[in-house]
Amino acid sequence: MPIINISIAGEPDPERSTKIAARLSELTQSHLRKDPSVTAIIVTYVDPRHWFAGGKSIASQQLNSFWLDIKVVDGTNTKQELAGYIEATFGAFEEFLGKLHPESYVLVHEVPAAAYGYGGKTQEFRYISGRLAAS
Repeated sequence: MPIINISIAGEPDPERSTKIAARLSELTQSHLRKDPSVTAIIVTYVDPRHWFAGGKSIASQQLNSFWLDIKVVDGTNTKQELAGYIEATFGAFEEFLGKLHPESYVLVHEVPAAAYGYGGKTQEFRYISGRLAAS
């Protein structure tokens, strides 16, 4: 159910994108307990000459960088799960991209269940429907 947006400093590479999406789907399932069958992942590439960290382009620093933004329902994960996910994600990107600029980011947005959903249904609707069906 999460949507993951990833920006990578570098040239577009469909094979790399496929590997990254598969690994992030696994990490999102193992650390945050999110179902891979309803996880959406978008990978975007940015020219490293146009990506700046510490006032200098990533290209001029001969480093790599990424930005990952994921949205999940508020209250569905613990602080420990979130911290483990962020750490594992950073490690995975080090494997994919090599030496990373320390200002490479992972942001987990925890959003209200009533304000988030897919297929035209909110997560709150799904939760309430599931509880009523179980009664």
